[in-house]
Amino acid sequence: MPTATKHAYARDEARRLVGISERQLRAWEKRNFIAALDTFTIPDIGVLRTLNELRRKKVRPAHLRLALDSVRQRFSTLGDPLAELRVFVLYGRVVVQIAGQYMDAISGQFLLTFSADEIKTVRVFPRAGGPGNPPGERERRREAEQWFEKGLELERTGAPMENILEAYRRAVEIDPTSIGALVNLGTVYFNGRLWREAELYYHRAIEVDGAYALAHFNLGNLYDERGDRPKALEHYQAALEVHPSYADAHYNIALLYQAINQPLKAVQHWKAYLKLDAASEWSAIARRELEKLRASTILHGARPKRVTDTPSRFSPASR
Repeated sequence: MPTATKHAYARDEARRLVGISERQLRAWEKRNFIAALDTFTIPDIGVLRTLNELRRKKVRPAHLRLALDSVRQRFSTLGDPLAELRVFVLYGRVVVQIAGQYMDAISGQFLLTFSADEIKTVRVFPRAGGPGNPPGERERRREAEQWFEKGLELERTGAPMENILEAYRRAVEIDPTSIGALVNLGTVYFNGRLWREAELYYHRAIEVDGAYALAHFNLGNLYDERGDRPKALEHYQAALEVHPSYADAHYNIALLYQAINQPLKAVQHWKAYLKLDAASEWSAIARRELEKLRASTILHGARPKRVTDTPSRFSPASR
């Protein structure tokens, strides 16, 4: 039974209802996903359950922060998306429900869902101020987006690489502006270490939308993997220009600056990363690297050694 009022729960009761530890609750409070409270209302419990489900689905805190910030940028009158919207994971993407429709939180792409036996389709609304889509164009986009969703489903179920590629290729053949399919083609090729093909599709995605942060980030990863640090840095920075709170980009930029012996710039990006993600397993690595730089460069004025135990970088992601 609640110990405060009929609709308020003490802190330990709220944790028991949701099934989380005090440490986890404090971590969410530290990231400002929920306010630090002594008692929790029923809506507060709903936010905690959403956060716990997102954690269970392996959504990184930094990725969730980017998703929530993106939603707020699109809807200036919105308060807390976690409290006011349904937030969940669909095919590995953070999705929000708005006015009965589902939207990819980062890209702003809307989803139209039908019955459970039908393929979910994705509808990209025209850019603001742009012309509407005639009926034939809508049908073409719908067919392309069905192939895009089929590709996502094939990836989710572990289908052969060629089958996945074929679905995304069909989407792009029908609609060359299908940016989700272009990015995912690049990522499938990247994971197969087919660099030239991956580079081609990432560049095509950027040609469609030069402000698409994920395409820049993935292309940065590709160049980093190939040892082309100047180009890697260029695209990581391009991702940050679009989304200054893109924590993963800060992380990779810090590693790059560390590797080329620019410790002060590395420190800057480690600090930026830790402001966005202060409590995950990645933040522990970032904090360790930051302390190493401070100890070797700032405190003693020594030239840092070339990084030899570079932590794992974030891999390219699919839409």
